[in-house]
Amino acid sequence: MVARVALVGAGPGDPGLITVRGLELLRKADVVVTDFLVDVRLKQLIPKHVEIVDVGKRPGKTSFSQDAINRELIRLSRSHELVVRLKGGDPFLFGRGGEEVDALLGADIAVEVVPGITSALAGPMFAGVPVTHRGLADGYIVITGHRHADAPLDYDWSALVNSGLTIVVLMGVAHRGVIAKALVDAGMDTATSVTAIESVTWAQERCLRTTVGQLADIEIASPAVIVIGKTAGVDLGWRRSLPLAGWSIHLLRPFDVGDELAVGLRDFGATVVQAPAIEIRDPSDGGLALKAALREIDAYDWLVFTSKNGVERTLNEIADLRTLAGTKIACIGSGTRSALERHRVGCDLMPTEFVGESLVASFPEGSGRVLFPRARVAREVVPEGLTAKGWSVDVVEAYQVHIPEPMMTPDLAAALDVTVFTAASTVDGYRAQYPEVKPKRAVAIGPVTADRLRGVGIDQIHVAQEYSVQGLTELLSWLASSPADS
Repeated sequence: MVARVALVGAGPGDPGLITVRGLELLRKADVVVTDFLVDVRLKQLIPKHVEIVDVGKRPGKTSFSQDAINRELIRLSRSHELVVRLKGGDPFLFGRGGEEVDALLGADIAVEVVPGITSALAGPMFAGVPVTHRGLADGYIVITGHRHADAPLDYDWSALVNSGLTIVVLMGVAHRGVIAKALVDAGMDTATSVTAIESVTWAQERCLRTTVGQLADIEIASPAVIVIGKTAGVDLGWRRSLPLAGWSIHLLRPFDVGDELAVGLRDFGATVVQAPAIEIRDPSDGGLALKAALREIDAYDWLVFTSKNGVERTLNEIADLRTLAGTKIACIGSGTRSALERHRVGCDLMPTEFVGESLVASFPEGSGRVLFPRARVAREVVPEGLTAKGWSVDVVEAYQVHIPEPMMTPDLAAALDVTVFTAASTVDGYRAQYPEVKPKRAVAIGPVTADRLRGVGIDQIHVAQEYSVQGLTELLSWLASSPADS
């Protein structure tokens, strides 16, 4: 294969807005070179074994020069088959992608360029502002509000004003006063509408509406897209038609591209931040105990699962699922049952309440053997309860729960509208990552998780009526439609 560098537009932030081709390359990359404006949620899509090199330029801080970035891309391409240069937005719209392509081709390196959705269009769209609209604007123009080496913004302002086009300004927060004055001096009405969208599709996204005359005086945080013109006064408000529109929701369970809860919440319009408080790791013995138990699975009367992680770790070790023919399966929760069904394995016993106590209560008395693959550290309710009913229970470690480094700052974690705790272990992880943070709204999947939250001093808790993904989604939709103090 020919070694190459692929410049991939990451889009405005939301990982769902990267192109199919961009995602394909990201998953095949040997090394990924990222920008500062690449959302942390998108970085989660990069396989764990792939090296990530951050060359992001941060305002007001020492960072890689463009020449240094070019040299780094050339250097990496000499030792890797596929280098992905992941750039916020679109590589060729104020992304200096042209300079990088020029440098790479000059070094005889093969290049592929994948376009991305620019925030210049995504920002207005998510704010309900059409950059073109019949009777208001027949076109738009995108300009930068910050030139190299602080060169003056010497556009033909009169031409811009007289064109009637929608003006979209990127990187213009610091010079918004200069831009507004230049437009007014060129004849623009001070009452002309302005919409500014901060952190487009990020968790901290905010939309501000003002006028050209007041633009210099309102507080706007970078990065932001500033839209000026008649269409900036339009508010289509399409996002408000979705039940969770405008809500930022923090999911703490381990990241999964196809996470049923994350997908469902996005379908309802939420901005979902999958920043795990726990990670699932291999068992401490490398899986020896689990493998040994499964070699004699036909000696067990029951196989008990309380999580989808236990299901995946166990069934992935079984080469021929027909060996389970003589063993009954018990599980807790619809998510655990769904994990079984993905392997075409049924569940013989699932309690109506998705907690260990309910499983024990519904489990028959007996004198046979039960295999219980679970996390290394977990509650003893199930094994102790089944033992009390006469069963011989073998608890084997199927995985470990690890607390990773936090992916967000404490300020951002505290600013999110809802934090969803899907297991007691996510409470422990969250408290370890953010010891001083109290979430705005804490949502627990069930009473066990809620008790753990109370144990760490978080008392204002909403608990799902059904202890499942569906129950959580319904609870969040109810919260979004209820008064703020509900």
